[in-house]
Amino acid sequence: MPLSMNREVFITCAVTGSGGTQDRSPHVPRSPAQIAESAIAAAKAGAAIVHCHVRDPDTGVPSRDLAYYREVTERIREAEVDVVLNLTAGMGGDIVFGPTEAPMPPIAGTDMIGAAERVQHVAECLPEICTLDCGTMNFAEADYVMTNTPGMLTAMGSMMTALGVKPEIEAFDTGHLWYAKQLVKDGVLDAPALVQLCMGVPWGAPDDLNTFMAMVNNVPEDWTFSAFGLGRNQMAYVAAAVLAGGNVRVGLEDNLWLGKGELAQNWQLVERAVTIIKNMGATVIGPDAVRQKLGLVKRAPKA
Repeated sequence: MPLSMNREVFITCAVTGSGGTQDRSPHVPRSPAQIAESAIAAAKAGAAIVHCHVRDPDTGVPSRDLAYYREVTERIREAEVDVVLNLTAGMGGDIVFGPTEAPMPPIAGTDMIGAAERVQHVAECLPEICTLDCGTMNFAEADYVMTNTPGMLTAMGSMMTALGVKPEIEAFDTGHLWYAKQLVKDGVLDAPALVQLCMGVPWGAPDDLNTFMAMVNNVPEDWTFSAFGLGRNQMAYVAAAVLAGGNVRVGLEDNLWLGKGELAQNWQLVERAVTIIKNMGATVIGPDAVRQKLGLVKRAPKA
């Protein structure tokens, strides 16, 4: 993909994520009402897309509860501000192995379910977008593996396509882009595809600019891409993504801080991203423009 600055940029806000951040900041939303409220505030600040996980309201622990997803969806869709809804489908592929001399059976923390169950909330809530993590990867924890086999991705991708929900390919390394292109070639995913370049997630693609450009250069020219960097590099990647021809993602899923010693709220991160994009001479586009660009259809959840 040739390097050409994007002049019409959309912002995704990743509202809460599935990491263990609930006790590190009081601004990480837990309940469906808090998640929806934070998403709506982000939309008012300029986010065209909100990317949502759900959590247990009492403990803040990541959850797959269908009722929580439905409540978040309904609250966002009933809001006075319009926004494109993007629900995660990344839960349910977690394996935590036992000690290195006795790794099997998997131990507490393992959450492995079938393809249909992994996308059940997508089928019920019918968001415009849902995520598809396009590979298996070690994370920072010693014996935790995010598991997404080719067979699982083919099954989940086929279900998403059949539902009319746009998969957002989550690429944590160049090999994930390689397999995403194969899914399009096989007809599992429609072209042109949407991809999120995930930079600095241990142990995926590091967040240096050489690796980032290697990722960008592996995105087909007719695809739409967005990118983010974790932690203190989040805002640097706002500028880098726009300059490289892409769109941007910010939010508490990826970064808790507005500045040194200052915990952020989602709307503040979006507001800062808007400022950076506009100062670069680009325009921040809204949800209607995103739907037109990506061919999205806003629908009501199943009754």
